[in-house]
Amino acid sequence: MRTPSGRRRFFFPLFMVLALLAVSFAVYWLWNNVLVAVVAVKPVTYWQAVGLLILSRILLGGFKFGQFGGRPNLGGRPDGPQNWREKLRHMSDEDRQKFRSEWKKRCGDRS
Repeated sequence: MRTPSGRRRFFFPLFMVLALLAVSFAVYWLWNNVLVAVVAVKPVTYWQAVGLLILSRILLGGFKFGQFGGRPNLGGRPDGPQNWREKLRHMSDEDRQKFRSEWKKRCGDRS
């Protein structure tokens, strides 16, 4: 008897290929039915639509899925404004003053 993880290992690549084919068909259909009518472009074949999709992935960095697809957390920055609020809320008065003086030094005093 196979484990569920073994099934996932088999079906995940299959699902990804099917998703690529389906999205490529959507690109093909939209290009030939919308862009040809609106802009002076030539119709594309299905395989050209696949190539356009892959090219757009390379140039624009799309196709981000799940937890691995988001923007990386560079520089150790928190993920959102709630984390900053929590961090500032738990700072001591001394740490808060150091933070303000460093911020003023980097960004200039606006008061």
